[in-house]
Order: sequence, then structure tokens, then C-alpha cells
Amino acid sequence: MAERTVLVTGGTGGLGGAVTAAFLKAGWRVVVPEREGGGAAPAAAGPVRVAADLLDPGGAARAVAVAAAEPAAPLRAVVNLVGGYASGGLVHETPIEEFDRMLRINLRPTYLVTQAALPHLVEAGGGAVVCVSARAAVAPFPGAAGYATAKAAVLAFANAVAVEYRQRGVRCNTVLPSVIDTPANRAAQPDADHRRWVPPAEIAAVIRFLASDESAPTSGASLPVYGRA
Repeated sequence: MAERTVLVTGGTGGLGGAVTAAFLKAGWRVVVPEREGGGAAPAAAGPVRVAADLLDPGGAARAVAVAAAEPAAPLRAVVNLVGGYASGGLVHETPIEEFDRMLRINLRPTYLVTQAALPHLVEAGGGAVVCVSARAAVAPFPGAAGYATAKAAVLAFANAVAVEYRQRGVRCNTVLPSVIDTPANRAAQPDADHRRWVPPAEIAAVIRFLASDESAPTSGASLPVYGRA
């Protein structure tokens, strides 16, 4: 029986599948929200799936409630993977609606899920939050101002959580990927040198470490996970 629970948002995505597998292998109870379908009953040796719209406060609270519902395996970690990318023109060519959309899909779920989970983490005696920003947050590139701004906001939010909750036993750290070697990214960039990209399993190992007691002294860190990109 698992003795602790992790909530992994975006757990069905290209990176999320690797993160979910890493925590299951380490013996965690893993809860994965999905926009449609799902349910509170896990498949054999698999994650608990719960239907929840993480852009909605009620949906985020529902996902956290399922994650915190097992007394024998209290919620001890949250991994915020939900987000999205869109490229476009330069700033003067980018509609405000597209800029707003990047903020909404990258920052809002991270905020709502973390906000709902923090009281449970404190009550459980402490825990960890891991957020996913991007290299673009610290090294922007042309045509993605909305994405870079949104990921920088995720980084700033994670640092604020680290400061506010350090005395309550909750740590918060951020990983900054470059290009992740997923099927979707390969399809979008078929001519790129995929050997330079970072495999999802390698990022998942870093995230699992940041959620574990092995990284107990670490909070407020921003870890580059660039591979060779």
C-alpha cells in the first residue's frame, strides 16, 4: 500500500506519462485529473483518475479533494504540468486574446491547484510543490512573448509559494525544460536534431527527486533541464 499521494496535473501528456510512471515506480499513490471521463477508482497498479476542469476553481478543488481523500496515504506532493505553447508574430502583431490565452492555460491551473492543495500539505506535516516553467522564461525568443511571459509568471508564483510556506514545511521548486522529446514536438519539428532534446523520463526523474524527502533542504530553486538543446 502506498503511504503518500502525489497529484500530477497534465499526467496524460507527453511529459505527464513519464512523471506518473516515475512516481508509481517509487511507490506513490498517484492522482491524475482529466478534463473528461476519469473516476476515483485506479486501474491495477495505475493512477487514480478524476474528471476535473483545472481552469475552474471547483474543478481544481475536486481534484485536490480526491488526492487528499486517503488517510493512509496523505497528499504530500503536487506536480503542476498543465500548460500549453503557441507561437505567433512579434508583440505588435499578437492579439491580446492570444496573449491572455497563454497566461490562462499556463498560470491559472497552476495557481488554482496549488492554492487548493496547500492547506492539505500543511496539515499533512509538509510536502512539496513542483512547477514547470520553461527556458523561454529566462531566455525568450522572438514570436512567443505570451508564452515566455506566462512561464515567467509560473516561475515567479512558485518562488512566492516557496517564501510564504517555508516555515510551514512546504517546499516549492521549478523545472525549466528546453524542448522535450515528445511525439508532438517531433511532429512539429521533424527536421530538428532530436538527439539534443531532453527525454521525458529524465525530466520525470528530476521532478520525482524534488517531490521526495531526498531534496528536503531545497526550496525556491529553478532547475534547468535542457538536455543538449
